[in-house]
Amino acid sequence: MPELTLVIDRDEIQRQVSKIAQAISRDYRGRELVMIGVLKGAFLFLADLARQVRLEKISIDFLQASSYGADTLSSGKIILKKDIDVDVRGKDVLVIEDIVDTGLTLSHLIDHLQGFKPASVKVCAVIDKRERRKTDIRIDYVGSVMEKGFLVGYGLDYAETYRNLPDIYQMKL
Repeated sequence: MPELTLVIDRDEIQRQVSKIAQAISRDYRGRELVMIGVLKGAFLFLADLARQVRLEKISIDFLQASSYGADTLSSGKIILKKDIDVDVRGKDVLVIEDIVDTGLTLSHLIDHLQGFKPASVKVCAVIDKRERRKTDIRIDYVGSVMEKGFLVGYGLDYAETYRNLPDIYQMKL
């Protein structure tokens, strides 16, 4: 049985979501925003965030990519499992991630989205984890910066489990 240590409680997560939503509402005022959640991990964060962003025109869509499988380390091979359905040409895109770790998956997704000719592509993540970063990726809106550790909860998983936890934990196997 893995050991879980609380690192960010649900109240702090919601404070971070509110702060990020205010910044997004300010930065995209008067513009059409497409929020693209990266499945499966970002679904809780995207739902909480979208309900608090105060803009007239928001579209929501999802991408699904994988580089982990059932392991705790990225394989480095990115597989696009689900592409977007919304037309993003000429629109502002905000990619919503649960965690940015190596940055390889996110870098791949940004390059992919740029091919659809959006007006802009920015990134929003609950966690910016820099321990294994392999790319120089910019995260425009971030909840927390973590240097290391394998995290679960609030959408973050280990082998498709623990996503449902309302807090974020460091997991030791």
